[in-house]
Amino acid sequence: MRVPFIKNNIAAVAFIGLGIIWGTNFLYMRLATQYISPLQIVFLRVVISVLPLLVLGLVTRAFKKWHLKHWHHFLFMSVLATVIYYFCFVKGAQILYSGIAGAMSGATPIFSFVLGTIFIKEEKLTASKVLGLIIGTIGIILLANPAGLSSSEDFFKGFLYMIIGSLSFGASFIYAKKYLSPLNISATASTSYQLVLATLILLVTTDLNDIGNILVNTEAFIGLVIGLSLLGTGIAYLIYYYLINRMGAVKASSVTYIPPVVALAVGIIIGNEPISILDCMGAFIVLCGVYLLKK
Repeated sequence: MRVPFIKNNIAAVAFIGLGIIWGTNFLYMRLATQYISPLQIVFLRVVISVLPLLVLGLVTRAFKKWHLKHWHHFLFMSVLATVIYYFCFVKGAQILYSGIAGAMSGATPIFSFVLGTIFIKEEKLTASKVLGLIIGTIGIILLANPAGLSSSEDFFKGFLYMIIGSLSFGASFIYAKKYLSPLNISATASTSYQLVLATLILLVTTDLNDIGNILVNTEAFIGLVIGLSLLGTGIAYLIYYYLINRMGAVKASSVTYIPPVVALAVGIIIGNEPISILDCMGAFIVLCGVYLLKK
């Protein structure tokens, strides 16, 4: 009787921990965009995180020859869950307040929910899931108000980047569940393959001129290396694959309801960003949506 209890608690801790890690990323992104381009941020984030993962994979012997025949799945994941997702979220954080950008990232479970019910038979519709997603969406709309932005055009551009990033990341949950989970490839191997392929893509698409400017600011550099790379990418993706296998794609994607609340709090407390009663209401409603979706 104790084993399921322990497993459930590990999943719960992983779920909350991943939400907190991703929630803090937006402030790091916004800070780094003051010194280097969004694509350079994505490149460094991926390269720095993939090295320790490769070492971990070699030490644990996670890499197998038969994995290579599934390279196309990892290539697809590298585009959906790394290149497009990371780039769009950095652009969104560059244009918007980090808290507002983080709030909009909560749109991810909506796309996962729709795609999951279409492509994955096991993901059943329930009244609780539907109600949770509706309530969560209302909270996101309240959180994502354009107050304080310089113009409605800026808001629209940032909003569009966040929607594209959320759609791409939401689709990745479904793709991973449908094509990668049945293969029973370890999280270490899956994450490593995905990030190696993303590195190759970014090598040919990123202008590396002046990328060293990130060293000008110690906080920006540490935030990128520790916050975005090691925690926000390497460790985060290990937890990501674990949750998809443990909870299912749609329910695991509900972890993306936590970052909006965390990003808002971090933006206010550390980034000195403005807050309103509407923001507080949105944060509370999002948490209610998470509870119902998890239930």
